[in-house]
Amino acid sequence: MDITYTVGQEKFNYRACAVIVSDGRILAMRDERSPYYYLPGGRVRMGETAERAVIREAEEELRVTPRIVRPLWLNQSFFTEDVDRLRYHEICVYFLTDVSETKLTEYGDSFTLHERHHTHRFEWIPFERLKDAYFYPGFLKTEIFHLPEHFTIRSEYE
Repeated sequence: MDITYTVGQEKFNYRACAVIVSDGRILAMRDERSPYYYLPGGRVRMGETAERAVIREAEEELRVTPRIVRPLWLNQSFFTEDVDRLRYHEICVYFLTDVSETKLTEYGDSFTLHERHHTHRFEWIPFERLKDAYFYPGFLKTEIFHLPEHFTIRSEYE
């Protein structure tokens, strides 16, 4: 069972997301319901660690098994979601993940994968484009530039 609940017009989520970077770009996604980009990941299940959740979600959404390098951020946010218009209180753990042992970087600048209930559109967004992109979470638009690994992660694991 996902750790999420709704009370009236408010919703709580506990999420884990994969921060996947390559050559000064971050992998972002959106689905048929979302006009904005976000990071691969999803809700943590009851009794599941955030680390296991981010790996499970990457396997479901991207069809790859990433290696967690380290946790990056623990973020609490409050927002009104653009799609369902609910007011969210969300706790999310962001993990720097390595996909260099997969074929993910060979898919090109953008690609589409079909999941059971959704079609996901993925795009490698250059860090410099994030400030103008319709992208959540907003804090990542600046914090990505404070990540020393963002230019060297691939070479560290090859």
